[in-house]
Amino acid sequence: MEKKDLKIVFLGTPDFAVYSLDRIVSGGYNVAAVVTMPDKPAGRGKKIMQSPVKQYAVEHGLPVLQPEKLKDKEFVEQLRAINADLFIVIAFRMLPEIVWQMPRLGTFNLHASLLPRYRGAAPINWAVINGDTETGVTTFFLKHEIDTGDIIAREKIEIGPDDNVGDVHDRLMVLGADLTVATIDSILDGSLKTISQEQMAAMENTEPTPAPKIFHETCRIDWARPARDVHNLVRGMSPYPGAWSIVADGNNEPFSMKIYQTRPTGEPSAGIPGSIVIDGRRLLVNTADTKIEILTLQAPGKRRMTADEYLRGWRYESPRFTI
Repeated sequence: MEKKDLKIVFLGTPDFAVYSLDRIVSGGYNVAAVVTMPDKPAGRGKKIMQSPVKQYAVEHGLPVLQPEKLKDKEFVEQLRAINADLFIVIAFRMLPEIVWQMPRLGTFNLHASLLPRYRGAAPINWAVINGDTETGVTTFFLKHEIDTGDIIAREKIEIGPDDNVGDVHDRLMVLGADLTVATIDSILDGSLKTISQEQMAAMENTEPTPAPKIFHETCRIDWARPARDVHNLVRGMSPYPGAWSIVADGNNEPFSMKIYQTRPTGEPSAGIPGSIVIDGRRLLVNTADTKIEILTLQAPGKRRMTADEYLRGWRYESPRFTI
């Protein structure tokens, strides 16, 4: 079968998915339709916003479907009428069986981890938070349980000790597009081979791990942990949604501060965890073992700034981060 004869439906929403969609379209593959989330109000003005995938699809003249409910009878019939050979899912909602079983060649997903590690909504964040030194992308066929289907292919990258989740996201976005196209080609030329995640786990002597959704409380810094753990949490939440902590002193109302960049100093802590040390133009915090330096932060009502900029207006006498 030729590229132009393979009828594809692409399902995705954010920028991460757009990169792969562009590689598919520019590569000459036949994208018969794009499925993405409905338009929704966003920002202070509640302006109706289109998803990045929809914006790309409209710009390139691709048919767009935006169902509120994926089991909706009208939507399911629209999909059936397309008579696609293959569905490709990247950063989208969980699909019902009636949808993912529809195409004759199946439905594959691109996931931003080395499955079976980090199954779930936030695989990149958790790989960085846990201090992993490598991660990657995986294509796999969908089945009932989320992120458990047979693996088609994987590609790895290294995670540097100071990489944040944004750095890793951007590299995986490019790598994922390459793997998506390679997976389509393996389906076209008949070279595709799969391996179950149970077999992969046994080969690598590892266990499946979860990557649950990130909530506000997940982002709170625990200064009673070692400095390296604090550093990993901060970079695992940067640039979004941002790690945070409560600043308190005896004379002012406590307030929440977001912290986007830190540096473990290796200097032994000299106070209770969370206590702040101002060393010239450096903002240091005691942890369970060593001090950590805050490099970039954002206070309420302020722009994001360096600690040096923030300290120019410092007015606190005995500040500390609560734990």
